[in-house]
Amino acid sequence: METGSFLRYFPATELEECLMTDQIERPWALMRHHAGWADVFHIEKEAGDSVTGFYPDRETVGPPVSYSVRAVLARFPTMEAARAAREGAVSEWRKHDAGVQEAEEKLRAAEKAREDAWLGCLREAADRSVG
Repeated sequence: METGSFLRYFPATELEECLMTDQIERPWALMRHHAGWADVFHIEKEAGDSVTGFYPDRETVGPPVSYSVRAVLARFPTMEAARAAREGAVSEWRKHDAGVQEAEEKLRAAEKAREDAWLGCLREAADRSVG
């Protein structure tokens, strides 16, 4: 149905209501930027399984971008609530830094032991093949 015929069936106020999406209850989202950090994202439109909006904290706010709703980590009613949640989550992330560092050191030691064993095995095989 073309737009002109659509307009014949609805008065202007009803048309405006039909064309406007419901106001988004929690238009502020946190989107993963990298492990341990999320960017604040303002959702302007929701359609099916996608959200469209912009990142207000970026230096240049470009055209709206769309993502799957699965990309949204969490949603909030205000930008302030989203920022506060992000800061709280960063603090929570930092609580685990020492444990992660310890695990990384153990991993590096285990990888070195594996590498040394592999090289040792190769060298022993080479020594056996000479004699």
